[in-house]
Amino acid sequence: MAAVSLSVSTVKPLGDRIFIKVSESEEKTAGGILLPDTAKEKPQVGEVVQVGPGKRNEDGTRQTPEVSVGDQVLYSKYAGTDIKLGSDEFVLLSEKDILAIVN
Repeated sequence: MAAVSLSVSTVKPLGDRIFIKVSESEEKTAGGILLPDTAKEKPQVGEVVQVGPGKRNEDGTRQTPEVSVGDQVLYSKYAGTDIKLGSDEFVLLSEKDILAIVN
């Protein structure tokens, strides 16, 4: 089977989909205990890398997404599709699964 090499610039989400680069999970607890990979929780914060054109309304016009490239967002824990490109992890999810923009 042939290997496929993708870069983030070649990924263009459709509709109201958002492509997010997942932030690194915590390596230590607040008390300083190092966590193994199996004990780490899935992060819920990431940076928006690509944004789709938006959801279509009933009259056929597009509703522009509320987030833009570069925004740090908080998203639902089990939302979207996990994608790994190289060593980076991404999530492709619907705009409705984004809970907040964080600073």
